[in-house]
Amino acid sequence: MKTNFSKSKMLIIFLILTLTRCAAFKSSIKGKFDSPGEKNYGADRVSVFFIFSHLRQTKGYDAIPKLDNKYQRIRGFDDFFQDALNEFGNISRYSTYTEYASDVNEPERRALRDSLSQTHDYIIKMKIKREKSFSKYFLGVIASTVTATLFPVPYTNSYSVDVELFNAKGQLVKNYSRKSSIAKWVQSALIFLYPFHPEKRKREEIYVEFLHDIFKQIETEKVLKKYSK
Repeated sequence: MKTNFSKSKMLIIFLILTLTRCAAFKSSIKGKFDSPGEKNYGADRVSVFFIFSHLRQTKGYDAIPKLDNKYQRIRGFDDFFQDALNEFGNISRYSTYTEYASDVNEPERRALRDSLSQTHDYIIKMKIKREKSFSKYFLGVIASTVTATLFPVPYTNSYSVDVELFNAKGQLVKNYSRKSSIAKWVQSALIFLYPFHPEKRKREEIYVEFLHDIFKQIETEKVLKKYSK
């Protein structure tokens, strides 16, 4: 009798874990450019070199937070970037480069980056970072496991982008930053919300909004303009 009861209990726990889903909700964008966009079609056309860094950081109780830039490419980032370029009205040509930690030991890639930096009118460096707290994740996993996901547990990832815009002389012209976060709630009952609020979709929405909003601000402020070298 005890054996049958134990089996039934294990089956219930298994079903709960099998049906467990998460629903993600993103915060508003901090630092968002609220002014209406204005195209810069009348300006002379310029060339721009975009340098990207994709970073992940886990903050814990360590003296030095763990920083990882092996997150080499955000899934779908090329498509997001290509679409956001439509915010600009006077870019004649552009080049892109993604920085990796391994560049320290690869002089060829560093030489390529430096060469491209010298052949464009402007350089836009974009550092995109995703952060999470190790301690909060650890406690969340414990709470989720102990309650068999019946108790809703939030996991939060913070997202930010820092942009520096330089002219051909290497002088800093402007800088921009945006921040947002995604709270992912895990609970068995959220299976009904899961199809409408998947984490991947919310993450993509943040990246799309980051790029469009910053590019729109650069365009509206008419920062990209031709000048005599």
